[in-house]
Amino acid sequence: MDTTNHQGVEGGDLELRRLTRLFGDLRAVDEISFEVRSGLLTGFVGGNGAGKTTTMRMVMGVLAMTSGEVLWRGRPVTREDRRTFGYMPEERGLYPKQPVLDQLVYLGRLRGLSAAAAKRTVLDHLEVLGLAGRSRDHVEKLSLGNQQRVQIVAALMGRPQALVLDEPFSGLDPLAVDGMADLLREHTARGVPVLFSSHQLELVERLCDRLVILRSGKVVADGTPDDLRAGSLLRHRLVLGGDAGWVRDLPGVHVVDLEGPSVLLELLDPASEHRLLAAALDRGDVRQYSPERPSLAQIYREVTA
Repeated sequence: MDTTNHQGVEGGDLELRRLTRLFGDLRAVDEISFEVRSGLLTGFVGGNGAGKTTTMRMVMGVLAMTSGEVLWRGRPVTREDRRTFGYMPEERGLYPKQPVLDQLVYLGRLRGLSAAAAKRTVLDHLEVLGLAGRSRDHVEKLSLGNQQRVQIVAALMGRPQALVLDEPFSGLDPLAVDGMADLLREHTARGVPVLFSSHQLELVERLCDRLVILRSGKVVADGTPDDLRAGSLLRHRLVLGGDAGWVRDLPGVHVVDLEGPSVLLELLDPASEHRLLAAALDRGDVRQYSPERPSLAQIYREVTA
């Protein structure tokens, strides 16, 4: 999907080139390069300390880069460009003693909306996220999950041209996750590039159009879910009429997972498939034998191990 040149598109591509950040001798982000393409949800994943938050801070200009560059629509990003981006930082920045509606309307007006337009936008977003009845409450009276929802609305105010969201789904219940995903899709539909980090790999797999995996400050995988699956080692699922434990001892076969009659395996050489099936048929019924691509969660574990 490439919406960059479509009429009416408001966003553009956000590109990182050899972005690096040093903290003394520590290379927290090490010459990473990837694109956040217009109209796509890009998931950004990695373990604690992998460099995700540091990268997002550099994209937004909150933290200076040691070297490298961030491009917006093919040219170096400017302070004015960043003012049009919606940003949800790791450290949430709400005023606890202000009512939700007043605070969000104020933030909307800072983004150039009229008071009426800001209020309408806030109420619409709160409705989608299940907070319409809490708009007059002070932020401090809300649960942490509901405060998270308010922070999300703050990042989405004013028709942002790009979205950079650090753990936006953290603390949300399934209904709020669905509402948040719907809101993000409304923005990608008008060409906005969205970069979001998350530790919830199943959620990333369900939502993202592209995935960037970081390990120790380096990009170790980057592509669409289909690209990443196609580039991984093909596995097979074998389901027998009886216990499949004997497969562990078969040469040329690596057992990934085994549970009773079902085994997930990798073939280490072409000849091993014939040996496997012949041995299985000698022992009884073969109820299933089919190729199986790994999930993104499995790919993540492989490339970050």
